[in-house]
Amino acid sequence: MRIEEKIAKLLINTKKTVAIAESCTGGLLSNRLTNIPGSSKFLKFALVAYSNESKIKLLKVPRTAIRKYGSVSRQVAVFMAQGARQILNTDFGIGITGIAGPTGATKTKPTGLTFIAICTDTENICLECQFKGARKSIKTQAATQALRLLNEFLT
Repeated sequence: MRIEEKIAKLLINTKKTVAIAESCTGGLLSNRLTNIPGSSKFLKFALVAYSNESKIKLLKVPRTAIRKYGSVSRQVAVFMAQGARQILNTDFGIGITGIAGPTGATKTKPTGLTFIAICTDTENICLECQFKGARKSIKTQAATQALRLLNEFLT
């Protein structure tokens, strides 16, 4: 059983819901979950918030957080997850932001740097990852890691 199928079963059985805000993965996480029949029972919201403007206006990420920490940061990932969760008051919010490359990297933020946050009403966690490979591989690795992190919450 693929991890997304396992997660779908757990979410449906526990009647838990999730909302997703993706940046560098470009909707790949949402796509993987919506490939599962019955995903509308648990996936209540998904947004590709690629621009800073969308993060600020739709997810309520503070402009000051983006200025201070950058759009690829632990703080912004958590704000994205919180913002997604709050839109429809879901049990879980997931925020993903990173640099899939090949452009956009800096000395302090290399290609493959990704932050994945999961928020509930009582807990915010964020995983810092450094993925290797080409753009498509980094996106796939980030979506898979987000699924693993959600699975840890559910099991």
